[in-house]
Amino acid sequence: MDEKQITFAARHHQLTNINVWSADSQWLAYDVRPSGASFTGQTIERVNVASGVSEVLYQAHDGAHVGVVTVSPQLPPRYVCIHGPEHPDAEWHYDFHHRRGVIIQDGEARTLDACDITPPYTPGALRGGSHVHVFSPDGSRLSFTYNDHVMHQRDAAQDLRNVGVAVPLHEVKPPKAHPREYDGSHFCVLVSRTQVSPKPGSDEICRAYEEGWIGTQGYLCADGSRQRWALAFIGDTIAASGEKVAEIFVVDLPEDNAGFAIAGAQPLQGTASQLPAPPAGVCQRRITFTHERRYPGLAATPRHWLRSSPDGAHIAFLMKDEQGIVQLWTVAPTGGEPRQVTHCHSDIQSAFSWHPNGQQLAFVCDNSVMLCQLKTGELRRLTPRRKQPPCGDAVVISPDGRQVAYLAGVAGYQQIFSVLL
Repeated sequence: MDEKQITFAARHHQLTNINVWSADSQWLAYDVRPSGASFTGQTIERVNVASGVSEVLYQAHDGAHVGVVTVSPQLPPRYVCIHGPEHPDAEWHYDFHHRRGVIIQDGEARTLDACDITPPYTPGALRGGSHVHVFSPDGSRLSFTYNDHVMHQRDAAQDLRNVGVAVPLHEVKPPKAHPREYDGSHFCVLVSRTQVSPKPGSDEICRAYEEGWIGTQGYLCADGSRQRWALAFIGDTIAASGEKVAEIFVVDLPEDNAGFAIAGAQPLQGTASQLPAPPAGVCQRRITFTHERRYPGLAATPRHWLRSSPDGAHIAFLMKDEQGIVQLWTVAPTGGEPRQVTHCHSDIQSAFSWHPNGQQLAFVCDNSVMLCQLKTGELRRLTPRRKQPPCGDAVVISPDGRQVAYLAGVAGYQQIFSVLL
């Protein structure tokens, strides 16, 4: 077991759950939040896996904080992260609906998503806070989750989490009638649709989250055609019993960037009483139906994100088996019966990632980092079994398929480790 500690500084290091490696598998990007739940880090950094040398990529100023960094899949690297508000005050400070994405290159941070909170709102601008920004496999666009300031001010219960997409159609420049409004480099829209009170037993959802791009080139439809752009996300449905049940949804996206600017029946930019709406023709489709299972819904613990195999044929997720043990499952983006991959004797303990070959996945189980064979569910222990398991936030295989990065506690601090496959 060729396990290596990468960081040693007496402070907390935080990896995101995907796209933490540079495309050449030489660097790992991270932030320095004191804990996963505290958004008070001021720098985005990277560390060289071979030498252990670290570099500051970006330093926040004026009371702002940054975190949750991911890297573009191509070189030269671009970094994207959450950026909190500068000069925070009692009225406007970091919150789910008060944050933005920034793309970092050469030490400069350029805002991704424009903000317009003054009616009439601007198509392509958002009205609140974006979160966990992830480049598509070709690096051309990004997905994120979102909360809305306008609806939060109206009624916090109407500020429902949704999934959005940023495309490089053109810069978005709102009129900026409020001091907290700003321009953005990308055209941003929501692609999910939520309801405050979903109808029990229906496909309506009150929350959309933990999304993932499907395939490096999309996925094959049942008729043999290829859907080039699509996202899978978790949606919270309501069972007939009134219980909240997390299911998998897929949303097919426009073929070209211009399609994102075509409004459907409701405005892309939203109204004073409605959230922004998806572009024309963008409809979410439910692909799992677990309400009748003994343990319905996807596993809430550990927190995980839907991740597709490179060929787009399998969406991986975590769900309890009939004995109540959290296992790895897959389902096709076209739907059908989910397949149980693992048959572990104890819960999977972390988020997971795919090997570039599409035949293996890595995650924490039995207090070790494990490599799982997709076909058989067989597990290979990559790290020794320890009393305390590695952190469940991130277990990420490198683009060259030779290493896995993960987090573990050392002397009270969370450090970055890697292990060879």
